[in-house]
Amino acid sequence: MILPAWKQRAWRLLLFDLDDTLLRSDKTVPPRTLEALGRIRRERSVLIGVSTSRSEVNAEVFTRRLNPDVLITSGGARVRAGERILFHAPFTGEETGSIIKTARAIAGRGVLMDADTPRAHYRNYPASEHKVPAGFERCVDTDFSSPPEDALMVCVKLPDPALADRLRRETPFADVTRFVNSDWYRLIRKGVTKETGLQTLRAALDLDPQDMVAFGDDLADVEMLRAAGLGVAMGNAVPEVKAAADMVIGRNDSDAIADFLNDLFP
Repeated sequence: MILPAWKQRAWRLLLFDLDDTLLRSDKTVPPRTLEALGRIRRERSVLIGVSTSRSEVNAEVFTRRLNPDVLITSGGARVRAGERILFHAPFTGEETGSIIKTARAIAGRGVLMDADTPRAHYRNYPASEHKVPAGFERCVDTDFSSPPEDALMVCVKLPDPALADRLRRETPFADVTRFVNSDWYRLIRKGVTKETGLQTLRAALDLDPQDMVAFGDDLADVEMLRAAGLGVAMGNAVPEVKAAADMVIGRNDSDAIADFLNDLFP
């Protein structure tokens, strides 16, 4: 029997989005997926990576047991391999101040900030006022009267898409992206994406894009899936991601990733 081409390659990097991809809806990694990744790492020396819109500290909350070799966090604004930071693209102090001022004018109380210092996060409202994205619960309360640090990412809660359009117009140096099925929007430096993070890893680790398998579900994953040798969309992915992927597997709340990995690396 002739195997399909994607089963014949010597894959070197597996790169996973977190929310609604590697993570189930309860924000845990399925045990069978952890088992499969551990086996593949031991037997095949394949690198395991995470590519997420979460900050480093938010990612660590969910991936301690995974212990990824590489990390693309804050939507591509920080890229790490082991202890080496390969790339980071914070907003300047002036840009951060402009974003916070504009976000406060538009959203009032509903602003989260991921500072350039990896473990510093700030919000201008009590946790009981808005349901915050999981992992952002541990934040420093502030009124943002003076931005505490340069920011890698700012998140703003906007119930009306027209407000997001205004935010885009008034922050032309930032990309404003909505989190799927959410009123939260993410701002990172314009031109910084998960794909640029992948390209940084490729150059630093001497990887061919064809050596990488990428998994995702949300709009922020589209270009990353296209850039990888094999792009895999989850069954719960938005239509644009499924259209960009080479294949679609089961939903994140199933053992679809484990089944796929065990088939790819028998």
